[in-house]
Amino acid sequence: MEYYNYIKSLHLIFVITWFAGLFYIPRLFVYQIEASHKPSPDKEILGKQLGLMAKRLWTIITWPSATLAIIFAVWLLILQPVWLQQAWMHVKLFFVGLLIIYHLKTHQFYKELQNGIVTKTSNFMRIWNEGATFILFAVVFLVILKSAFNWIFGVVGIFVLGILLTLGFKLYKNIRSKNPDA
Repeated sequence: MEYYNYIKSLHLIFVITWFAGLFYIPRLFVYQIEASHKPSPDKEILGKQLGLMAKRLWTIITWPSATLAIIFAVWLLILQPVWLQQAWMHVKLFFVGLLIIYHLKTHQFYKELQNGIVTKTSNFMRIWNEGATFILFAVVFLVILKSAFNWIFGVVGIFVLGILLTLGFKLYKNIRSKNPDA
């Protein structure tokens, strides 16, 4: 078990880099979508550069980080099977499942945009960008507080966070409509 903390550290590092990719890729999608509505040659130049940036982020950082985070998580569960008997871990694994679904759906958006197919608006992607934030909040609180987690305050907290993010998005949208360069 002397290597346990090394495995835990690697798991945490790859979770952080996975989330970094999940936080940034929808922002690149926003820019790609907005670039697709620009006149030539801006549309082509920006589209090519943003597509390259998205490809590098997604294939070199995000996917490998997701894979390694999951591998190290499974390894930790093998070393500490008692965790699987704890309720907080069941809830955490539920949120990890949601994160994987979020990641796979984001991959679908990535593939569409890499093929020049724009099916979503930039506003949709701004809202989509917050999905990983909700999951991150839920997982961090579960991991830190474990059985001391007060479910009522936790659920209320996540809803309050959602309301604050929605209000922030609407405020930003109003500012942007008055000043398109914001």
